[in-house]
Amino acid sequence: MNSSISSSEARSWRAFTGTLLIVAAMVLGLIVSAAYMIDPYDTGRSVLLQKAGVRPQGPRTAAASRGRDQAFDAAIVGNSHIQLLSPDRLKATTGLDFVQLAVPASGPKEHLTLIDWFLRHRERPAKALVISVDDTWCNADSALTNEKPFPFWLFAQNPLTYARGLLRYDILEEAPRRLAYVAGRDPERARPDGYWDYEPNYIGLGYDRDPVLRQRLTQMPHAGEKRFATDPRAGQRSFPAADRLRQLAETLPAELALVIVFPAAYTNLQPPEGTEPFFREKACKAAITAAAQRHGRSAIVDWRVDRPENRDASLFFDMSHYRQPIARAIEDDVARALKSLP
Repeated sequence: MNSSISSSEARSWRAFTGTLLIVAAMVLGLIVSAAYMIDPYDTGRSVLLQKAGVRPQGPRTAAASRGRDQAFDAAIVGNSHIQLLSPDRLKATTGLDFVQLAVPASGPKEHLTLIDWFLRHRERPAKALVISVDDTWCNADSALTNEKPFPFWLFAQNPLTYARGLLRYDILEEAPRRLAYVAGRDPERARPDGYWDYEPNYIGLGYDRDPVLRQRLTQMPHAGEKRFATDPRAGQRSFPAADRLRQLAETLPAELALVIVFPAAYTNLQPPEGTEPFFREKACKAAITAAAQRHGRSAIVDWRVDRPENRDASLFFDMSHYRQPIARAIEDDVARALKSLP
């Protein structure tokens, strides 16, 4: 009797568990299907709720909408070291419609992902790419490991990868917000061109006047580095990000202009001549330049050099974040570079 009861109970529990799993799978499928149709970040994968743009949010997710916006025929890609370049000012000097796709605390893996997304969504050929190359491009990590979280699934070509990415709690919060944005008569919209001037934020935190924060600019990160007459690792350095850039450059449309920007850095951050970091940076620049030159219409704008602006502490908030006067000067150099290309 007891054995019969135990066997019956076991069958009941198995049936209950199976039913629970089936119901859970169905609910999960419905959630993913609903999220796919709502398209919370305006990726264009669904035609159910079409409304240009997204609500105000961070550039990591807003870039999906901005990068496919047909109002733009040129893009600026990088991190906060290129973030101050203004699409409006560049349009005034070049005639091109730029979108700012800079993502703070990002590296080459994220940048290449955003470039791929932007180029894949052009109904008309893109006219220009401005890519910022900083220290994150100059290591030997073949995986191009990213330090901060980034929604690579959001920009994936494979729809299943995108669908799997929708399986997260954030979507449960964002889907209703998307519905409210679409249904609203005049909802607040994230700036379409992606520009964000970080100067007010830095000033609000006292980076322009706080003695403790200003003191950081006097530090010498490379003090004590051993000097060499020649590169101690000449011919042994590898830069996987440069290899990926070469692959990109070789596949770009012939009419597209490619401009590589080595962004400004305060003089104390730049490694002294003859040190190992100096030779690494020099080799990295050479590798990036050679990679870019695989494309017929390419140019280099190098601001990571010794020049008066980079020795002026008043033009920097910290070692690698410059102020508007330098941003405008870099924009002028980018415009000249674009105009110089055949």
